[in-house]
Amino acid sequence: MKLESLIAGEWTPGSGEGRALVNPVTGETVAHADATGLDFAQAMEFARGTGGAALRAMSFAERGKLLRAVADVLVANRDKYEEIARINSGNTKVDASIDIDGGIGTLKFYARIGQSLGDATTILEAGEDQLAKEPVFFSRHLWTTRPGVALQINAFNFPSWGLWEKIAVATIAGAPSMAKPATATAWLSHEMMRDVIAAGIVPAGVFNMVCGGGEGLLDAVGPMDSIAFTGSADTGALVRSHANVSATGVRVTIEADSVNATILGPDVTPDSALFDLAVREVSKALSVKAGQLCTNIRRVLVPRAHLDAFTESVAASVSRFKTGDPVDEAVRVGPLVNKRQQQDAFDGIAKLSAEARIVTGGDIPADLDSGLAGKGAFVAPTLLSCAEPHAAKAVHAIEVFGPCATAMPHDGIADAADLAIHGGGSLALSLFTNDAQTRLHAASLLGPWHGRIMMVDEETGRNHTGHSIVMPQCTHGGPGRAGGGEELGGLRGMRLHMQRSAIQGSHKAFEALSGGAAEAAL
Repeated sequence: MKLESLIAGEWTPGSGEGRALVNPVTGETVAHADATGLDFAQAMEFARGTGGAALRAMSFAERGKLLRAVADVLVANRDKYEEIARINSGNTKVDASIDIDGGIGTLKFYARIGQSLGDATTILEAGEDQLAKEPVFFSRHLWTTRPGVALQINAFNFPSWGLWEKIAVATIAGAPSMAKPATATAWLSHEMMRDVIAAGIVPAGVFNMVCGGGEGLLDAVGPMDSIAFTGSADTGALVRSHANVSATGVRVTIEADSVNATILGPDVTPDSALFDLAVREVSKALSVKAGQLCTNIRRVLVPRAHLDAFTESVAASVSRFKTGDPVDEAVRVGPLVNKRQQQDAFDGIAKLSAEARIVTGGDIPADLDSGLAGKGAFVAPTLLSCAEPHAAKAVHAIEVFGPCATAMPHDGIADAADLAIHGGGSLALSLFTNDAQTRLHAASLLGPWHGRIMMVDEETGRNHTGHSIVMPQCTHGGPGRAGGGEELGGLRGMRLHMQRSAIQGSHKAFEALSGGAAEAAL
């Protein structure tokens, strides 16, 4: 099977053999993806002209209705997608659900946002400022859709969620999408898009997709386009520094590497409910999606007196997890996406082990069926313990993109915050504490360094969405090393695709504008 690209309204094959997509359990090739010889400039122009015009002619409510129809198509074919996620990504049922249902849920969320904005096509911010001595000349701010394409470059770990969360926001904002899924797991993205297009619910050019190499896409962007990139920091830097991107002033948001942390507050002791909740959350980080989440816990900061108790508890917890082929529903930990990622994970663990001792894992799972050990891309859930985190560098710098985390001691919340900041900016942090002052201190110190902070106390208990789960209501992104980007966040996500203009004039001028505008704050 060869995956095609959706460009200029047609499914089009590349002219080359393409890159192989594999089953990470068996190593067998399941498909090829290739975009050699495709005219990306023509594809982008078609998306801008045909797709953009069709989408901008719709009201917010009509765009929301479109997204709801897309979600309905995906729901109808969900079982097929779960099977593809198992074969091409090595997902367990839980893993697949996070990805598939996360994408569907985000589509439905933005469908509701579209409905809430109604028949308008622009957004007029509330409030005005008087600009003259006499109360006859004022300013307000108006958001309008930019006539460009939203180029969306996605990572391999979430071929559904990553695809649809970007498309959902762009569609509501009125921007057609050119999606570029990561080739390694593009089968699911491709199949979903095939089903949606076949349903005949999307105007030509509104959704577009490139499967295979995307070399040349950045050469085709223009000043009204936007780029949303999720992937490695190195590739993100190349996107930012691309000559055409720099020359045209294209808007770019980057979600890159992140060495996220979890902090147990000084009040958390081994006999407390919060201690057990933190053990549970870190254990999930070492099993769900085989640890392949950009928001996953990589460092665990524990009160010094309780470090050994914590690492022993986590090790005991993950020892009960079965690793293997997700076709077996008893399996909790599937493989990494391919052998290259497996080797990268082992290389990273080796570097971490120079500064930290391996408590559990660190190799191919010992209980893995012999037939899978050589073929599959498996990594045992791995927990390390670093006794001297202030003297260490690798544990704060290396993101092992797999089931791996490092625990380390802290001497109070200020010390824990200092260690967390050693990560250089992160997507997410979680704090387990019942103490109000600890929460206040942590938020003020860590807010500038984190895109999201999850605070768990006994009242919250298990009723939180999880350290690693991204919710469309909340902004997703992070400063510094994490890329400096920001996506989602409800209406806030639309900023990437819309232009805010200061409108100066009389009340009559604003009355004329309000006729086609929704009043909201982005």
